[in-house]
Amino acid sequence: MSQQPQDKLNKKQKSSNSDSAGQTPTPSLSKQMSTRDFINNQREERLNYHHAQVIQAAAAAALATRFAPVKEKLANGSFEALPLFRDVPSSERQNLFIRKLNLCCYIFDFTDPTKNVKEKEIKRQTLLELVDYVTSGTGKFTEAVFEDISKMLVANLFRTLPPSSHENTGSDNFDPEEEEPTMEPAWPHLQIVYEFLLRYVVSSETDAKLAKRYIDQSFVLRLLDLFDSEDPREREYLKTILHRIYGKFMVHRPFIRKAINNIFYQFIFETEKHNGVAELLEILGSIINGFALPLKEEHKLFLARALIPLHKPKCVSMYHQQLSYCIIQFVEKDFKLADTVIMGLLKYWPVTNSQKEVLFLGELEEVLEATQAAEFQRCMVPLFRQFSRCLNSSHFQVAERALFLWNNDHFVSLVAQNRQVVLPLIFTALERNTRNHWNQAVHGLTLNVRKMFLEMDQEVFQECQRKFLEDEAKAKGLEEKRENTWKRLEAAGTSLTDNSIIKGSSVPSDNTVSSHTGSGVPPQGQVAVVGN
Repeated sequence: MSQQPQDKLNKKQKSSNSDSAGQTPTPSLSKQMSTRDFINNQREERLNYHHAQVIQAAAAAALATRFAPVKEKLANGSFEALPLFRDVPSSERQNLFIRKLNLCCYIFDFTDPTKNVKEKEIKRQTLLELVDYVTSGTGKFTEAVFEDISKMLVANLFRTLPPSSHENTGSDNFDPEEEEPTMEPAWPHLQIVYEFLLRYVVSSETDAKLAKRYIDQSFVLRLLDLFDSEDPREREYLKTILHRIYGKFMVHRPFIRKAINNIFYQFIFETEKHNGVAELLEILGSIINGFALPLKEEHKLFLARALIPLHKPKCVSMYHQQLSYCIIQFVEKDFKLADTVIMGLLKYWPVTNSQKEVLFLGELEEVLEATQAAEFQRCMVPLFRQFSRCLNSSHFQVAERALFLWNNDHFVSLVAQNRQVVLPLIFTALERNTRNHWNQAVHGLTLNVRKMFLEMDQEVFQECQRKFLEDEAKAKGLEEKRENTWKRLEAAGTSLTDNSIIKGSSVPSDNTVSSHTGSGVPPQGQVAVVGN
């Protein structure tokens, strides 16, 4: 990255720190925007996303050209171990460090375990020595060393990820929870390179002002691309390293958040396939925890446009725990966002996936724990209509999980304050469960909730029961009326059929018709029937 754009980033960072306090309050997302504003915002988001994709591709190409991996043979045709650091004078260790970095730029093929066994072991031992050297903190790194470090990291880490096993077979029925992940064959070297990068980032000898020229935006983008690796060991290292970079290089913070945002957009609205969503959400959970109050509008938009829509993909169970933690962090930071979150969950509520419904109910309980009365009242009508459908679910786990909400004291207190609205919405569902639900546990829990409402407000309960009986009687009358109408229609249809059969049997023959006139022409008012 050139110096001029970097200076601009520094000025921008000084003028507006995303995590700084003392900012003016921003309006709640719960306020409705006009249709025109909403369309304009959506158009701007799409343009920004595609613009970011173009920049990302250009930056990755520039970085690949700058630090191309060494895949050819060494100049002398040999691959020999260099002296140990302890065997050379301290004045020469910096040069030896650079030589070892250059040696480790050589990339081996790990698909054949019998190939270059000796050379692979030499490189592994050299990488371990580099890790020890960085950890020991023998001296500050010069700018020339930073460039050699970047060259070694790029050569080893940034590569084209292999296709997934289901992509090779062409199968469309891929279930990430069932399939075994593809493990990285070069992990014996990669693990040490990741360890080196981690120690290098957290080292007190690494000057962030100098290092940011090499750990720049293009480096961060290519690091984020690696989160799609199927190997969970690699994603775990990447998670720790990116979090450390976010903490040390403050100038990159807004860019990292935006880049993660773009990954989520692509995952939600285009591919629904990405292996690293859980790890990225885990990093964001820590970042959100550090947000200063009041929350900036940028962060609220991230919640509404990226985090809440992450409930949409079918594979949400793979990262739901981390996603739920991020959502709860937002609500605990600003309780006024609770109704925005609840309405978002209702928008993406699953229709045919019972296990997903159980996850949503668990997350809703955590959100309601942090919800105040005013926010609860704004969303309680659609919320309890959904709860009513869950209570009557034929899948016992969904009905059971919905009934477990009444074990939560804060939830019960919110319901008690608004019982005149809540009970009429779910009374029918409770009555149907007590009469018809097949599962004994659901039946018992329903009776407990029904008893709780009776003790809470007997008058409202009796009014709901009276209305339920009236509606039931009306429904029964309508059903009887409908059945009688169908019986009359069937009787009328049978009568018409019988009449048609009788008329068909009394139709005159050809000879009878011809005898009326002698010329074969029927008299006036009669129709000639042509015989077969």
